[in-house]
Amino acid sequence: MTTSDYTIAFTVDQTPEEAFAAINNPRAWWTGEFEGNSDKLGSEFTYQYEPHHYSKQTVTEFIPGKKVVWLVSESQLNFLKDKSEWDGTKITFDIAKKGERTEVRFTHDGLYPGIECYDACSSAWVSLVGKSLRTLIATGVAEKTTF
Repeated sequence: MTTSDYTIAFTVDQTPEEAFAAINNPRAWWTGEFEGNSDKLGSEFTYQYEPHHYSKQTVTEFIPGKKVVWLVSESQLNFLKDKSEWDGTKITFDIAKKGERTEVRFTHDGLYPGIECYDACSSAWVSLVGKSLRTLIATGVAEKTTF
């Protein structure tokens, strides 16, 4: 079976550096509780949205203006049978100049059709990345979503 990891992309008028800065400030665009940091290679942070979601991420790639990768080392998704379904998955942000605009391409490696979390999690990423992060980059203020 071929898997297709969840991907969403959008373009903005801001620079790759502005997009990079916004991505690395998840407190500004994610709804929930954060502990730790995500601002350099090797940083670790936890995210919790009670009572549904807990995850721990480590920044495994950090290339200013170009790319950020978070490795999910722990997860507890309380709405799933396999609560640790995100363990070992990667959350990647690729940033590239496209003409006069900047493209942000988000991929959740390990989130693909056929796994239990796909529908709920891809829907959440549409809100978080496609709406909240995008408006943060474009306007400086995130349009946060509650689930």
